[in-house]
Amino acid sequence: MTEVSAHEAAQTVAEHESAPVASRTRLDRFRRRRLLAHVSILSKLILMMVLCTVVASVVIGGIAFQAGRSEMRDAVFSRLTEVRESQTRELTSQITDLRNSLIIYTHGVVARNALEAFTAGFDQLANAQITPAQSQTITDYYKNGFVKEVEQYSGTKLDSSAVLPTSNAQRYLQANYTAKRPLNLDDGDQYSIDLDNANDGSAWSAANAQYQDFFRQIVTRYEFQDALLIDGRGNVVYSAYKDVDLGTNVLDGPYAGSKLHSAYSKAMSSNTVDYVGFTDFEFYQPAEMQPTAWMVAPILKDGRAAGVLALQFPITKINRLMTFDKRWREVGMGDTGETVLGGPDELMRSDSRVFLENPQQYKTDVVNAGTPPDVADMAIRQGGTTLVQPMTSAATRNAQKGETGTIITQDYLGQDTLQAYAPVVIKDSDLHWSIVAKVDTSEAFARETSFTKTMVLVTTGIIFVVCLLAIYLAQIFVRPIRRLEAGAQRISAGDYNVAIPVDTRDEIGDLTQAFNEMGRSLTVKEDLLNQQRKENDELLRSLMPDSLAERFKQGEETIAFEHQNVTVIFADIIGLERLQAELAPDASLTLINELIRQIDAAAETLGMETVRTVRNGYLASCGLTVPRLDNVRRTVDFALECQQIVSRFNNETGNDLSLRAGIDTGTVSSGLLGRPSVVYDMWGSVVNLAHQIKDGSPQPGIYVTSGVHDVLQETMRFEAAGTTLVEGQAQPIWRLSERR
Repeated sequence: MTEVSAHEAAQTVAEHESAPVASRTRLDRFRRRRLLAHVSILSKLILMMVLCTVVASVVIGGIAFQAGRSEMRDAVFSRLTEVRESQTRELTSQITDLRNSLIIYTHGVVARNALEAFTAGFDQLANAQITPAQSQTITDYYKNGFVKEVEQYSGTKLDSSAVLPTSNAQRYLQANYTAKRPLNLDDGDQYSIDLDNANDGSAWSAANAQYQDFFRQIVTRYEFQDALLIDGRGNVVYSAYKDVDLGTNVLDGPYAGSKLHSAYSKAMSSNTVDYVGFTDFEFYQPAEMQPTAWMVAPILKDGRAAGVLALQFPITKINRLMTFDKRWREVGMGDTGETVLGGPDELMRSDSRVFLENPQQYKTDVVNAGTPPDVADMAIRQGGTTLVQPMTSAATRNAQKGETGTIITQDYLGQDTLQAYAPVVIKDSDLHWSIVAKVDTSEAFARETSFTKTMVLVTTGIIFVVCLLAIYLAQIFVRPIRRLEAGAQRISAGDYNVAIPVDTRDEIGDLTQAFNEMGRSLTVKEDLLNQQRKENDELLRSLMPDSLAERFKQGEETIAFEHQNVTVIFADIIGLERLQAELAPDASLTLINELIRQIDAAAETLGMETVRTVRNGYLASCGLTVPRLDNVRRTVDFALECQQIVSRFNNETGNDLSLRAGIDTGTVSSGLLGRPSVVYDMWGSVVNLAHQIKDGSPQPGIYVTSGVHDVLQETMRFEAAGTTLVEGQAQPIWRLSERR
């Protein structure tokens, strides 16, 4: 037999070598099939399970990795886009509010009268006497104060004779006001803004004593750097801070090269109703070369521009907004995120985060990225990167073209960053700004790197564990698994009456018995689970809004929202405690439940959202989860309806209850509090103030804040009900009397 087999094998090999290629291929396949035929079913099962597990793990892991990475990148870009849009809205809103305020001031009689008074007083100073001592005071102030400040910030020498006042009126005003300021910059500003009268007996000083407080309020309340009145000839006849541009001429004076020149000309020649010009930032010499923009509006007399009111807009207002008041981490910008404004000259219009946090680190980074060292030195000397630091990138170029989008590119620090960019559109202005929200890719993709490592380790671990389990389980389940599979198929088809014979008493037998039991109880358990889920969902929705309930069910532990334009009511039913004391517990509870049921029904009808009911107190809101334009009116209507409900309750039961409510409107926060017991609650200054005015009002009635009163004063009658202290300031309280 051995000799024959060897001979046959040798013959087969010889035939294989001499056969054509196609024949040899068929012979190879035949040999592989013969080889597999000698492999046991157990080994085939193990091999199949291992291969399937490996392929499935790799495919699923790859899909999960791609999906997870894409989701994380989209989340980062979405966050940057949200920040960019939020900052853009806040910036345009801030400028719009300031424009509207300036329109109101220039249309008022005070500004017009002030311009006439200061112009007349300025003209009277043309022949005013100036002593040699006053002249020397002016020279000393420029030489020892103003010129040194400008040279310190600009880094260039300044010819003091070129900026010294020349006209008699200018020299007189600066001798009596500007030159008297202390040389310390901050002290000098405060001295000049507080000075109402130099007591020189001039008509100009009389006008200043009359109108200085008006313009001081504008400057200080809106944080402007200065307020100028410029007459129809271009003379700066008034300055709130009495700076070195007081008395100069914006058309041909020493500072005629500033953007104020063109802004003044446009305002004087504008025929547009409610015109307000807004210039780009520039290095303004009278402001010691600090970046300055101008808001300019004409002051009309008999339908023609008699002059302008120019408000000096400092870069600090822009920086506070764009840098989140230096609270980048608190607003979710991490360690490298920031938002920056850029101009058409590809220079910054706000300060760099790195500069504000570490100027020397800023200098090192920008110089390494290609910025000239003298530019970095100038930024440090200026105390900011505005109008100094270039920010050339594809993002800023695209934004200047009017495009909006996201991109991964290098920033001015030479770092690879994710950038969300957009143009900034300011109505009725010649500004061409762009905004960029950015974060370093190293920080933005840190989660992606960690996610990649985790996916690789988890996938490898799963493959290894499943291979071991496949070897073990294949040996155990190779025979009875088919019967269990058949039973599972019947159950999956909806046939729960499955009974598989139990042939063994080992683990497989127990599994088979448990399988049979599972089939019998599956229907009952499914019904119970569905019922329990329904009850749980109803309970959650009774305790909190649907959106919070869904997130809470997903396992989120910290859930909080900030809501704009929400009206809050805190109401007490006075007399409930006496009623509870007089009646038996079950009787008083029945009456109170009926009263609360009627109030809840009224709340639902008027679109109110009940937050909680505590003893005799009732907290509700309108516009919290469902935004409503008329949330103030609905809330007051709800309070009136509650009064009627209490009145009807008194008539029906013979009791003497009354309602006392406090209402405020504004921004509130809401979320889930507590662990493990969760309570949905609402908080914020609006909630506190509503509760405060409710508790602080001794008589029944509906009490509202000025915000509610201002909205409804045309449709409802209110009467003053005193004041309450809010952060140390007295705020008026109003009591609703009736509808108009």
